[in-house]
Amino acid sequence: MTQPTVAQAPPYDPRLTNEDLAPLRKQTWSSYNIFAFWMSDVHSVGGYVTAGSLFALGLASWQVLFALLAGIVIVNVFCNLVARPSQVTGVPYPVINRAVFGVLGANIPAIVRGAIAIAWYGVQTYLASQSLIIIFLKFWPATAALNEPRFLGLSVLGYLCYAILWVAQAAVFWRGMDAIRRFVDWAGPAVYVVMVVLAVYLVSQAGWENISLDLSQGRSLGFAESIPVMLSAIALVVSYFSGPMLNFGDFSRYGRSFEAVKRGNFLGLPINFLFFSLLTVITASATVPVFGELITDPIQTVQRIDTPFAILLGGLTFVIATVGINIVANFISPAFDFSNVSPQRISWRTGGMIAAVGSVLLTPWNWYGDPDAIHYTLGLLGALIGPLFGILIAGYYVCARQRVSVDELFTMDPGGRYWFDRGYNRNAVWATVLSGVPAIASVLVPKLVTAADLTWIADYSWFLGCGLGFVAMVALERRTPRIVPA
Repeated sequence: MTQPTVAQAPPYDPRLTNEDLAPLRKQTWSSYNIFAFWMSDVHSVGGYVTAGSLFALGLASWQVLFALLAGIVIVNVFCNLVARPSQVTGVPYPVINRAVFGVLGANIPAIVRGAIAIAWYGVQTYLASQSLIIIFLKFWPATAALNEPRFLGLSVLGYLCYAILWVAQAAVFWRGMDAIRRFVDWAGPAVYVVMVVLAVYLVSQAGWENISLDLSQGRSLGFAESIPVMLSAIALVVSYFSGPMLNFGDFSRYGRSFEAVKRGNFLGLPINFLFFSLLTVITASATVPVFGELITDPIQTVQRIDTPFAILLGGLTFVIATVGINIVANFISPAFDFSNVSPQRISWRTGGMIAAVGSVLLTPWNWYGDPDAIHYTLGLLGALIGPLFGILIAGYYVCARQRVSVDELFTMDPGGRYWFDRGYNRNAVWATVLSGVPAIASVLVPKLVTAADLTWIADYSWFLGCGLGFVAMVALERRTPRIVPA
């Protein structure tokens, strides 16, 4: 296994440094590597289900397509913003946060992001295991007996398939970033091939003239009524990608140049997502005339075709796709985040395995099962991540003016630039509280207050948290400056 080459700097404090957190000396990822990263991130069962769930809001197909594209353009802009500091310095997301939160305070966003990744790791592994269950039931019918009894909400066969996926993902992750890069380089394109084949097959079965792109299922909205719903759908798309968007620095640090990263983002987000969205809409539309009902879950679609080859090919492909996104979005992030807490005790691999074990304990199959749960989950996710994003952007671009002293990110010297007050920047901590509490309340309070319909507020939790975090950080730094540009 080839480990990334890191810079050697004797003054670096071991309490803040290990070979995974130190700045890279060689940055080799091309635009294609970034493009492939986003393909793996987009082409998952979770992405397909999230896109399909927008039809339940009463939107027409063209409105769903518009919302998906508008949301992904916003994601592209913000990814470029968060990519630059890590690409320039060569350090991962938790380390660049030391320039804003302090060398010890950076553990606050690291732990929050790592905890969220644990939850999503479990969700994605569970979704992938459903594909594996279909394969077992088709080729080994006797396993149906294992699919009935349930313990803590999951059958014996469900636990078996979850365990298989758990071990497979851990094996890829354990081999290091080079192995992960090679895996995602072909996983994303492989899914495209199967999705195109699936769409062509369904369209040929239905006949193009029998396909209606109006999938609102009798809940069609007028133009004026659809505008706020479309805005909510756009916000949900941003919330879905808010996790990998926040810690995208963990990957942009490997980019050979910032221009290569931006080019990869453009190809992997607006361009790639446009094609993905078209396939999603066409495939979902074709399920109505073919199966007599709208099916937005690709696993169920493949299962309904009911031919051995289709089930085997489709099932394995969606397993590969979900493994890809799980590793890049929910394994690598906590690996860096938890390692940052105690670099000498928690290695990059140990940090990732903490997330893998924690994902099982959360039993994600019990709370991720319907469109309402998806939207509620995305809202809460955005509420936690939005403030951290706004504070990082404000700290780097406004307060530090894009100038960071890399060496001082790794020193515990009380006179160091990022020591602030006992290792914490109080402005960043208070900005987190001032923005995080309202953002979380925007998700929780509407669920508790039934007198008025305020549930729509939760859809904008990421934007609320991000905006408040940005404003609070800038205001506090102007009142009592603590970040001094290097």
